[in-house]
Amino acid sequence: MNVIGSRPTGWWRNRRGAMRELVGALERFGEATGDELTVVFDGRPFELEAPTRHVSVEFASRRGRDAADDDIARLVESDPDPASLIVATSDSDLAERARRGGLARTAALERWSWPALAERLGAVLAEAAATAAGAARADS
Repeated sequence: MNVIGSRPTGWWRNRRGAMRELVGALERFGEATGDELTVVFDGRPFELEAPTRHVSVEFASRRGRDAADDDIARLVESDPDPASLIVATSDSDLAERARRGGLARTAALERWSWPALAERLGAVLAEAAATAAGAARADS
């Protein structure tokens, strides 16, 4: 909940609503960019009312401190191309764990809004595309 919790919106009164709101914002981002996204939540799994095409929703495999963080770090470590991933987090420890797992980029989030999240992710994706295009030109 570190991304949701970085906004003092009263999310703690309706955790599921805040989770749905984040998934909706990520889905809109995915629709606009064509990117596939994964979100990992702490807490007990529940059904989202609206299906998503661009967002895979997962729930932490265990309960307790850093449960979702541990799963995110495992997703990075087990990905065949972790350098292609971006982890968006406000947690510097998770960002460092992801980098140790082979992640090339994180989208550092502090206090933000949904539009700011989309803007930050868009900037990181644009930077990654420019880097890949530069590497491709250098190889040819």
